[in-house]
Amino acid sequence: MPTVELRFSALPAHVRTARLVATAVARRCGLEEAVLDEVRLAVGEACSRAVQLHRRHCPERPVTVTLVDDTAAFRVAVTDEAPSAGETETQLDELTEVADLDNDAVPPGVGLAVISGLVDDVSVEPGGRGGMVVRMTWPLPA
Repeated sequence: MPTVELRFSALPAHVRTARLVATAVARRCGLEEAVLDEVRLAVGEACSRAVQLHRRHCPERPVTVTLVDDTAAFRVAVTDEAPSAGETETQLDELTEVADLDNDAVPPGVGLAVISGLVDDVSVEPGGRGGMVVRMTWPLPA
């Protein structure tokens, strides 16, 4: 059962709120302080990615962040409803390779590469309304 579910409009200012709420829930779950920075950064990257896609493709639809804590793990799912950006779970390994940054534009998938560097258990799956779900899990200390 979700501990917290956030739904917010596609505004960059709301990403900060999502990071703060995720960090507060993670702290309450018992994650160590060092891991809280990873949570904050990973949730921020996932939400920024979703906001960017929504602003471009479906600005009227909200981004959804679900935070779940159970006895074994803290789980976060960031769901967008934008048309698929072509990113899938099988491409995560490819995204962690060094990207060609010679041009000024940030290559697609860099946000997911950052997330995969911060979170050991991460997946990107098709969402229910045509978008994608970025799922991140942190095990709780014993």
